[in-house]
Amino acid sequence: MQLYIGNQNYSTWSLRAWLLFEQFGLEVDIIKLKLFTADFYTTLRDVAQSEKVPTLVDDGLAVWDSLAILEYVNETYLHGKAWPEDAKERAVARAISAEMHSGFGSLRSEMPMNCRAKRKVALSEGALKDIARIDAIWSQQVEQHPEGWLFGAWSIADAMYAPVALRFETYGIELSEQAKRYQQKQLNSPAMQKWLAEASLETDIVEEDEAGVPD
Repeated sequence: MQLYIGNQNYSTWSLRAWLLFEQFGLEVDIIKLKLFTADFYTTLRDVAQSEKVPTLVDDGLAVWDSLAILEYVNETYLHGKAWPEDAKERAVARAISAEMHSGFGSLRSEMPMNCRAKRKVALSEGALKDIARIDAIWSQQVEQHPEGWLFGAWSIADAMYAPVALRFETYGIELSEQAKRYQQKQLNSPAMQKWLAEASLETDIVEEDEAGVPD
């Protein structure tokens, strides 16, 4: 398998797909491309029509979109282990993952992921509403699963919310006690620490993701 990703400092969707392989120790060749460069589009044009990252190639099959990749790898190689065992919890995990996948537009646009930076931004009412909703999701799940991950064992839901933990760290977002505990669980995990270490070695600047001012 080959997983095409973008700059680790900025690419939230790449992180989500990458985490699944790292958490479960699955072998995959990582091909990192610099975002918004000619080589980025030229390379992906021969891989998938979407010309976006992440894209997974497995035995001639191209799968794009983070959630589709997570589902494919879970079904094909993990026998369902990346979702909760309990059917009701699995339904909730899928619901909040889909909510992350399609929602929180204000947060996404106003707080781009920027692992290396500490920034200050003036947030809109919509972004503050997004933050409050995510805080509520995290707090509710931590109350039910005090060990830290959203559904006890690490799951696709945790992959979907991992970039948000980094965004909150970059922009100094204040969280409730339980949500903060979950954020720290994410940030301190070995997989996330590996991603951050690799992101710190990058020197490319994507101006459109340098939101706000230095803190």
